[in-house]
Amino acid sequence: MNGLEEAVAPQARGWTDWIAIGVALAGSAGLVWFASRDPVIPAVFAGAVLVLVLAFATRSLRRPDAETAEFALPDWSVTVAAIERPDTAVAVVDRAGRLVCANGRYREWMGTSQAPPRVPSIADASRDAAEKLAEANRNAWRDGHAVIERQEGPVAEGARSWRIEAERAGRGEDYLIWRFVPEVSDDPVAELVERLDGKLGRALSRAGMSAAVVDPDGVIRGASAGFAERATGDPLIDTTGQDFVALIHQDEEGRIAWASEGEGGPPLTLYYIPVFDPDFPEGTEPETTPSLMLIADAGIGVGGGNETGGAAVPHLESMLGQLPLGLAMANRDGRLLFANPAFMRAAGREGQLPPTYPTDLVVKEDKRALSEAVRRFGQGPATAGDIAVRLTTQPDDPVSLSLAGVRGLGEPAVLLGLTDTSEETRLRRQVAQATKMQAVGQLAGGVAHDFNNVLTAILGTCDLMLMRHTPGDSDYDDIQQIRANSNRAAALTRQLLAFSRQQTLRPEVLQLPDIVAETSQMLKRLVGERIKVEVGHDRDLGSVRADPQQLGQVIMNLVVNARDAIHARGDGKGRISIRTRRVTGADVRAMRSEIIPAGEYTALVVEDNGGGIPPEHLGKIFEPFFTTKEQGKGTGLGLSTVYGIVKQSGGFIFADSESGKGTRFTVYLPVFHVAPGGAPRAIAAEPVRKWAGGGRILLVEDEDPVRMVAERALTRQGYDVVAARDGEEGLDHVVSGGKFDLVVSDVVMPNIDGPAMAREIRKRETHLPILFMSGYAEEQLRKEIGIARTWFMPKPFSVQQLSEKVGEVLALNLADRH
Repeated sequence: MNGLEEAVAPQARGWTDWIAIGVALAGSAGLVWFASRDPVIPAVFAGAVLVLVLAFATRSLRRPDAETAEFALPDWSVTVAAIERPDTAVAVVDRAGRLVCANGRYREWMGTSQAPPRVPSIADASRDAAEKLAEANRNAWRDGHAVIERQEGPVAEGARSWRIEAERAGRGEDYLIWRFVPEVSDDPVAELVERLDGKLGRALSRAGMSAAVVDPDGVIRGASAGFAERATGDPLIDTTGQDFVALIHQDEEGRIAWASEGEGGPPLTLYYIPVFDPDFPEGTEPETTPSLMLIADAGIGVGGGNETGGAAVPHLESMLGQLPLGLAMANRDGRLLFANPAFMRAAGREGQLPPTYPTDLVVKEDKRALSEAVRRFGQGPATAGDIAVRLTTQPDDPVSLSLAGVRGLGEPAVLLGLTDTSEETRLRRQVAQATKMQAVGQLAGGVAHDFNNVLTAILGTCDLMLMRHTPGDSDYDDIQQIRANSNRAAALTRQLLAFSRQQTLRPEVLQLPDIVAETSQMLKRLVGERIKVEVGHDRDLGSVRADPQQLGQVIMNLVVNARDAIHARGDGKGRISIRTRRVTGADVRAMRSEIIPAGEYTALVVEDNGGGIPPEHLGKIFEPFFTTKEQGKGTGLGLSTVYGIVKQSGGFIFADSESGKGTRFTVYLPVFHVAPGGAPRAIAAEPVRKWAGGGRILLVEDEDPVRMVAERALTRQGYDVVAARDGEEGLDHVVSGGKFDLVVSDVVMPNIDGPAMAREIRKRETHLPILFMSGYAEEQLRKEIGIARTWFMPKPFSVQQLSEKVGEVLALNLADRH
């Protein structure tokens, strides 16, 4: 069909359609006239239909252009031009996982063989990287955006890792935009060398300063043009790689001069400044740190004048401002002339302007000492020293401020040095927290032991009284009330033992998501409908060895704490996230933590969007009885109990919080690796013979109420009981020839304690079973006592529990003997 036919054909079709419509309209009007025999009605009918047809035709004529514009195919060449960036790899993927388009950097760095998240250069590096990319892909399609902050892998030159983003886009959100940004590592030494070779070096030369960066072995790494001119006589000579000491001459009096200028050269003043990367681990600086050497003619100021000139050092400020060291300069009157960003960051005032005086940075009590120190170093000889001060931003932790008298830069001045000790302060607080918890734990364990003795006597007496009363008696309900309150007190002692890490744990090899699943339904009811609880788990989580009930208590306490934080914000609405995360050995090394040993962990993360924890309270939240809640609304034992359970399970717990944004608690539990041969098989226990009753029992207890209750309870069960007040008396009963079927003894007693008495008894009665009663933890006692064929009965206990335990021990001993 040629162009003319294409133009005429639509018009022909249009006329045909109109003729057909006209015929249909005339026929319809005729039928109406035939039915009504009234000429007005067909005319009205025909006019109305004609109006509708014309309106429809007008709308139809406009629609094709709009639809064509709306559904026009995209021009991907425009998209490629829009996403072309020199520092970022960008790719667009559709819902079918096909690579739609990519910029030049993506094709250069990643290739186009596969589409994200299957990026060979990153996903093939490790299984963890592939899993992170796959998870980011799922999260982006679901939530609209996902980010991987730092992913190790083959990267562009000069970079250490990737920052990866995935964002859903498009009219129907049918596309995913991936961005791969290489994170370039900062090298302050290389940057300083480059600046010395540029404008900074020329500015220093004009001010009479020669500068060079020297490695620890004395080899010059880079130098300014002024340094080359003074050292060799030619500013174009490259001094890189030469020995710095060979270019300097020192006379018998210790004065230094340029070796190229001979004996008559003017004396020089040398300033030595170490230059190191603050991200390096502490302790590596002395071996790897290069130094910045600043050399000036003695008596000549930076601006070219003598020492009577002004002390302002504008050219030096631009250089010191780039260093990672916290450096500041003050005149001898104590006025601060300059402070670089690292100094303000170390002082806890990052981003703020330097104060007028350095004394404005310290607490009131230390102002006079610092002022006198600045005046002393500014007026005396060029010496250096340190002073301990307390900054206003952290008044509880003294820091060391270095001072050095500076000469040769105009008027005498004082160079101040301050190191960022935030990490050191954090570690110090953690050590103090652990020490405090250990001390309080020992106290709590002793209190719990004595309290358990009292509760044992109360509960036992209540049980004996209930044997003489029946429901309906006037005293029955009162006795039950005493018993119930005693059980509540017993639960409090268990909490004391929990945060002191002295409770009895029943560890099992388990999966952390199973514990979260068991408690999640109860947690949702606990937090209410206005708070959303989100649960998520990583894949391939390692098993942990812990007490499932205690882990459930940890989750419960953390969620309740998060709920209260959300309610304290006011509106009662919020979100609590419970996630389990796989932590590899590489992840632990990347954390650079001085607390967590290298290894594999399974992490439990509980995060809320409540009001957060104030910084001044963050270091105290795990202390027992510390709470920020109103009086009567918190015991202060929740987080301290969590801390004790986690530590007793061999794990670690950390809290990160930001005021107004929420709090995140992270619990790290070490992965339990099963020995070669697979998981341990459960061995079916042989049926234990039941004890027929009766027997002679030696009861040793120094607490009179406990001994009386236990003696009466066992006598009621038909046992022949011989009671002893301490270990010496109990041992005498055995030495004098007494025959017993069982020894029931307390652990802690005066003179001879329970374990010492048991060892002496075993020398005479090798097979005599021993049942220890104690308020301390069973696991701890087993390790300390180390005696075979012993059993433990935790205090407090009821009369029925004591009777059942004695019968169980006698039955087990009988089974072992046969």
